[in-house]
Amino acid sequence: MQIHEFYIKRCLQIAKNGLGTTRPNPMVGAVIVCDNKIIGEGFTSFYGSNHAEINAINSVIDKALLTKSTLYVTLEPCSHFGKTPPCSDLIAKHKIPKVVIGCIDHNPEVAGKGIAKLQASGCDVTVGVLEAECKTHHKRFFTFHNKKRPYIILKWAETKDGFIAPNTKNEQKPVWITNTYSRQLVHKWRTEEHAILVGTNTVSEDNPSLTVRDWAGENPIRVVLDRESKLNSDFNVFNDDGKTYRITNREIDFNKPIAIQIADILYKRNINSVIIEGGSQTLQTFINEGLWDEARVFIGITEFKDGTNAPKLNGILISESKFKSDLLRVYAKD
Repeated sequence: MQIHEFYIKRCLQIAKNGLGTTRPNPMVGAVIVCDNKIIGEGFTSFYGSNHAEINAINSVIDKALLTKSTLYVTLEPCSHFGKTPPCSDLIAKHKIPKVVIGCIDHNPEVAGKGIAKLQASGCDVTVGVLEAECKTHHKRFFTFHNKKRPYIILKWAETKDGFIAPNTKNEQKPVWITNTYSRQLVHKWRTEEHAILVGTNTVSEDNPSLTVRDWAGENPIRVVLDRESKLNSDFNVFNDDGKTYRITNREIDFNKPIAIQIADILYKRNINSVIIEGGSQTLQTFINEGLWDEARVFIGITEFKDGTNAPKLNGILISESKFKSDLLRVYAKD
């Protein structure tokens, strides 16, 4: 393995520590190397605080070593003032002679300007090391800026015989298809994404909270499709555990394709990722409009014999794993 790739891999490792806390900023990882030894590391802090490069520089005890070091980073250092000063300015200030970058920032406020600033200061810049891996890591950020919509994750659980819900049930709560391990994983996912979306039927039939209970982290923004504004405030999704956006026929035209309209509303609200969690009709709407990036499908051992059919998906299977009795399949859009 080339030495540049080795250190960019380390950047990717530590960058994941920012998952779910940095948005709308990307979760960047940075490593500083001097004489083939890591002397500093950092990842992006929560939104409004330090970027990865700043944290990495701050972690170096002997700042004099920076003048003969190489900074590795998953994404081009920023060149503009936002909540914090430009990272490229601080790199130049400390006279770090070499910077190795995984991929260019697609944010129009940066998009090559950070590299140009570094080169103008005399820095030797290398770009495109493990570029594909870095782009995949920053998929939420790139989708938001390039496609002008959130990164969209479809998620559902289906029975062994292919149903997402029974025809009838006795209580206004979910009928569990998966085991407790899978449900805990879903709560972890909720902490990692910006929002979670469900339709009217899911709220009225299951009365979900859509919060994090089995994992430590921040609750996602809850988005509810409520065409006729029929849902009253007594439902759990409208409690004070988190923010909730209601989308009605005042915001979108339900007689036209709605997935693209929903994505546009979420983009305008600066939401960079969303889990579409149900029900079947809502999920199938996004599938039919071809508006999704990733699908996570649990298959339990339960059988309903009859009920609401699981969504029909055409995608590329990218992974398959077991959680005790449950099977999890993850698909990418083809």
